[in-house]
Amino acid sequence: MSLRARVAIAVGVVVFCALAAVAAVVYPAVGADLRGKNDQSLIQAADDAPTVAAQLKQSRTPLGQLVPFGDTELQILSAPAAGPTNGFVGVTSQDVRVAAGQDKPYFHDEAYGGVVYRIYTMQFDGTPGTLVRVAAPESDATSTQAALGWLLAALVPTAAVGAAVVARLAAGRVLRPVGRLTETVERIRATGDLTAPIETPGQDEITRPGQAFGAMTAALDESVGAQRRLVADASHELRTPLTSLITNLELLAEQPDDPNAPALVAAALAEAGELRVLINDLVDLARDGQASFHVEDVRLDLVAQRVAARAADRAPGLTYELDCRPTLVRGDPDALERAIGNLVDNALKWSPPGGRVRISAAAGTVEVSDDGPGIPADDLPHIFDRFYRSATARALPGSGLGLAIVRRIADVHGGTVEAIPLRAGVKFRISVPEISVDQPAMDQTTARG
Repeated sequence: MSLRARVAIAVGVVVFCALAAVAAVVYPAVGADLRGKNDQSLIQAADDAPTVAAQLKQSRTPLGQLVPFGDTELQILSAPAAGPTNGFVGVTSQDVRVAAGQDKPYFHDEAYGGVVYRIYTMQFDGTPGTLVRVAAPESDATSTQAALGWLLAALVPTAAVGAAVVARLAAGRVLRPVGRLTETVERIRATGDLTAPIETPGQDEITRPGQAFGAMTAALDESVGAQRRLVADASHELRTPLTSLITNLELLAEQPDDPNAPALVAAALAEAGELRVLINDLVDLARDGQASFHVEDVRLDLVAQRVAARAADRAPGLTYELDCRPTLVRGDPDALERAIGNLVDNALKWSPPGGRVRISAAAGTVEVSDDGPGIPADDLPHIFDRFYRSATARALPGSGLGLAIVRRIADVHGGTVEAIPLRAGVKFRISVPEISVDQPAMDQTTARG
């Protein structure tokens, strides 16, 4: 069953129940009101009985007969006795007591001649031993109430059905954005085209899911595109070292006794090492920031010093200048060390022989600068993209993933990374939020560097 049908049925049921409840209150209330008015008319007729008696005396009509009086029938009895009367229901013992003043006036219903009458009995004109009875057919009130009952019986289901039809039409208009969203989802499922537009004007509860779905499909399309580009770029980067590795291994297989075999083995090992680094970088980037980091207090200045010490062992021909001041951050120590290491490795690769590498750490920021050729202005906006390598860098070892990893680590830690051109060389700056050294949650003895 469609949502429109369910809405229509729900509205119809609610309207039916509401009208039925109103009818259940109105029907007996109208009946009670009609009976009350009928009783008042009987009392009024009984009060006017002396006028009727005078008219009967003037016309020499004997008392005791049932005479019409307006919409009622009136009967005056003198010295009544229990038993049959002239042309009307019999007198009861209670009627005799009312005539004698021993009982109060009263109402009762009784059938006579196939008609049910509402009868009011009271003492006539305050004279003991006389009686006046006023009667009116109850059908006068019951017929009106019955007509109201038939009207309500027809109105309640008719109104419920009408409300359901109107709700069905209104639901079709209100739920139109949902229908468009459903069609778009089915089209995306059938075609796989995540760029399909979703029209969701407005800001109500119906259109907001469509807008959220549109944003989700756009993000998904961007993610799928990034994955495709990653696969394409990775395939391109893997092809060169794989081809070189296979070529060297084939040469070794064909000529195992070749005097150049050690060089071929060394080249193959180097290519395998490059593949291992590239694959590790790809695995790290494929996580796209979803990996759970081990977060703790980290002395960023100690991390920078440790990275600088390793760099000095690998490239002793360069001059290292350190300016590290105590700074404490919250983050993953291994990830932060890798980010700083990648920046330092980049400086080592571009520094000329005898050049200087300057490393500073303070206030949650680490800066690494070199004396290399710098970054061309056209390449500067793209250096943190995956697999991006400038024309001058393609002849050097590397996969173009190091700086992309740095940016990912900075993003995960809520920080930033930027490249600042210098007159000679370039300065890389990575910043993450610093925490106070005096913060109570911080225990400097356990902070990791």
